[in-house]
Amino acid sequence: MSRFSTYIFDLDGTLIDSAPAILASFRQAFEQTGTAAVRPIESDIIGPPLKETLQLLSGTTDPETIERLSDAFKSAYDGGGLKATTAYEGVDRMLHDLRAAGKSLHIATNKRLHPTRAILDMFGWRDLFDSVYALDMTEPRLPSKAAMIERQLSELSLQAPETAYVGDRAEDGESADANALAFFAATWGYGALTPDELSPGWTLLPDPDAKVLLSA
Repeated sequence: MSRFSTYIFDLDGTLIDSAPAILASFRQAFEQTGTAAVRPIESDIIGPPLKETLQLLSGTTDPETIERLSDAFKSAYDGGGLKATTAYEGVDRMLHDLRAAGKSLHIATNKRLHPTRAILDMFGWRDLFDSVYALDMTEPRLPSKAAMIERQLSELSLQAPETAYVGDRAEDGESADANALAFFAATWGYGALTPDELSPGWTLLPDPDAKVLLSA
């Protein structure tokens, strides 16, 4: 039986394949605002918060430009684009199996809170999670994923030795490390870490299978 009573999950690239929906909405935002992207709009840009990604794609930090792009992206994505999101095969079963085993499940994501909740509802997952944390859940927004998880642990009285974080990017592992959490690296998403990219103490999660998590 797992030593973990609690699992916190990243969302994009871990539970869901949101790349087609996100990339289409970014392309629409740049086209609609007449802004030229300075780098290809491809899946390797997915992961950071929205405004940081827009700055990367546009090559500018000009507030007015970023705000126009942000508004256009939100209109495209929240207005229906997110419906192109799919769940990775095996994820639904993994989440239900973890809940059936009595585990507490949570979300900690860089994604905005509104579309996160909409996607959880779309897959019928909202009741599986005891909390959903996002960077924009506060004003001003939380400064980093590590800070978000720290707040989550504190506010919910989650015990670090009994809690693991599951994500697909190095930032996820580093955020887990910053909070003394065990980290499982998902290998199936677009930000998937390879075995030679793992830091000491990180565990490779080859498939979305509750048995692997429950046997750790």
